[in-house]
Amino acid sequence: MRCARSALALAVVAMMSTMGCRIGQLMTRNLAAFGEERSLPNRITHPERPDARLAVLWVGHATALIQMEDKFILTDPVFTDTIGQLSPRLVEPGIAVENLPPIDAVLISHMHFDHMSLGSLEMLASKVRWLGLPRGGLVYLTDFAFPAREVPWWTSQTLAGGLRVTSVPVQHNGWRYGMDRDWRQGGYTGWVIEYRGMTVYFSGDTALNAERFRATAQRFPSIDLALLPISPIHPRDYMHKMHVDPNEALTAFELLGARWMVPVHYDTFVNSLDEAGEPKRVLLEAMEKRGFDESRVALLEIGEQRVFIER
Repeated sequence: MRCARSALALAVVAMMSTMGCRIGQLMTRNLAAFGEERSLPNRITHPERPDARLAVLWVGHATALIQMEDKFILTDPVFTDTIGQLSPRLVEPGIAVENLPPIDAVLISHMHFDHMSLGSLEMLASKVRWLGLPRGGLVYLTDFAFPAREVPWWTSQTLAGGLRVTSVPVQHNGWRYGMDRDWRQGGYTGWVIEYRGMTVYFSGDTALNAERFRATAQRFPSIDLALLPISPIHPRDYMHKMHVDPNEALTAFELLGARWMVPVHYDTFVNSLDEAGEPKRVLLEAMEKRGFDESRVALLEIGEQRVFIER
């Protein structure tokens, strides 16, 4: 028994030492990144595309401006210079807040600081017409004038003009401060957006859960576009429970049966042990092995806008 306890104690010490080393590496990388934010030349100032039925502008990280004809949707908006004042931006946002159109729906996937940014919501407040949150999300929201609603999995909301959003299951976690981990069961979601015969899927952060992707595809058999994360990759023994890597993102894309994919959630902040440029490089290698090209997987630069369906 004494030997077993000693072995357990050594295992715990080793685990804590490994975690401490990883946290130290992340902190070192973030400290080195302060003051290194890259500016984007020729940022788009008029994102409304009269020639587009469906277009996407990648703002950075999990933030994307989606145009579906006359409707605009913004996913997990982060426009602040840092995440929690600890992790600085590597690249400025792909569009300035003042150049955004009125936003018909802001969709929050979960409560982590790099997805639900209260500072960014303050910057956007005058433009937001409706905010969608996962179950349990309202407790974290401060006082804003725009309407906000929790939407449980497999529940839909039809907004002004017929824009319809549905909360769909993914695999992640929904705590925000760490101390709320035990009582924050759930609190994360993906979203399906429907408007005038078009369908867009946004996963937020998720691990590869084939059952949940298949269930979404069964309920929404004609997804036009899937926005899927491809990072963080490392350390894989920890990340695989919550985050798809580039190859798993392609598997999710196949399981969803979508026509196109836009990779997101990489090269905007230091939030893993991935090297700069690694997620995109690994994705391109996986695409080549699996027979995908950029006609289906659209690798956008931050600040780039792509039209997927023309008027």
